[in-house]
Amino acid sequence: MQAFFIILGAFIVLVLGLFIFSLFLSPTVKVERSLLVPAAAGVIFPLVNVVRNWELWSPWKEQDPAVKITYGEKESGVGAGYSWESSNRNVGKGHMSVTESRADQYIATDIDFMAMGLAKGYFRLDTVTGGTLVTWGMICNMGQHPLRKVMGLMMDKWVGKDFEKGLENIKRVVDK
Repeated sequence: MQAFFIILGAFIVLVLGLFIFSLFLSPTVKVERSLLVPAAAGVIFPLVNVVRNWELWSPWKEQDPAVKITYGEKESGVGAGYSWESSNRNVGKGHMSVTESRADQYIATDIDFMAMGLAKGYFRLDTVTGGTLVTWGMICNMGQHPLRKVMGLMMDKWVGKDFEKGLENIKRVVDK
């Protein structure tokens, strides 16, 4: 019986510790990766502005080639978007739409990951010596739930690898 109370006490301390720790964490998580692509911004821009072109470089399409993608009426620019559905839990289901598009410079997106919530995505194209610095980022609000805020600490590691892969794929497509 004494062992039970020790385990119960340790569990309570752990839960309280997690709750107190989460009070100091920001609910906002930002993930961002950049890669120098040896091409003009005008060559790269259509790969992210035209939503059908995402299939050419998306790291999630590689994870599940059978993902079901449904495109909206508009194919590029503000209002363009698509929905996806996958049995692969790393891909899941959701909807993405372009909310801002400045030719050869910037694209902003809203991404609805359904059960995971909403995120703001963006692509920034900066002309530099040797090509274009392509930055892919995402900002999301994890809310005030302690476990979601702690999970937010891992987002950079999880999503960052996918962003790196996607940027490498963009570079590969441009090099062809």
